[in-house]
Amino acid sequence: MTRNHTRRRALSLIGSTGIVAIAGCTGGGDDSEDEEMSDDGANGDDMENGAEDMNNESESDDMDEAMGNVRVAHLSPDAPNVDVWVDGDAVLEDVPYRAVSDYLPLEPGTYAVEITAAGDPDTVVFDDDLEVSEGDYTVAAVGELEGDDQPFEVMVYEDDLSDPGDQARIRLVHASPDAPAVDVTAGDGETVLFEGAAFGEAAAVEVPADMYTLEVRPATDANDGDAVATFDVEPDAGTVSSAFAVGYLEPESASIEEPFDLEVVVDHDGDH
Repeated sequence: MTRNHTRRRALSLIGSTGIVAIAGCTGGGDDSEDEEMSDDGANGDDMENGAEDMNNESESDDMDEAMGNVRVAHLSPDAPNVDVWVDGDAVLEDVPYRAVSDYLPLEPGTYAVEITAAGDPDTVVFDDDLEVSEGDYTVAAVGELEGDDQPFEVMVYEDDLSDPGDQARIRLVHASPDAPAVDVTAGDGETVLFEGAAFGEAAAVEVPADMYTLEVRPATDANDGDAVATFDVEPDAGTVSSAFAVGYLEPESASIEEPFDLEVVVDHDGDH
């Protein structure tokens, strides 16, 4: 079939696959020397105390800004509910499939992270060091423990929570083990939002606030594969959302029957 309309490409794939360790260094504030000031009628002690207070406030602000914020997404369809441990402490318990936690603030540094079966700390599905730097991150358990499509692994994605202004930012994360690389279109293929997104990859696009029917298609050069699923979304202006593609295109052939779906989470609602 020949298509006569002109496609409007909103965005090619710009995301990258996650990695278990996020490399980066913490940005520190510049050191500044206090100048001693002497003026007629001025109290030197008061000015020194004021300068110290200002420095303390500045250091406090720097510490707040330098924090890393980390959340966990359970996107492995055949994995049980899990507990998440950081440096030996349980920070999340009994997390079910498709759940996405709130952000946990962490100081930049290296942490020992374990993911275990819920209530069974001896059944470990992940045990590695995670390097956290300043910024916002999603740590996602993807793939399968026993399936044949994609091995279980933990991916780390850097989250862009900056204000999109009058637009809405939507990020796609491909976590469906048996799905091929996909294109995502809207308007019966008229607008290409994402193209060539393979398992484990992520990409973001900014669109006007509106109602959209997202069409998930096997990736083709012309972005015109047959839609295997459609989803209605209505992002608000100023919001940032993640759409996690989860489950199986052919659940009857998988180790567990979890059908293909889109788990949409609002990462930032613009109400700072």
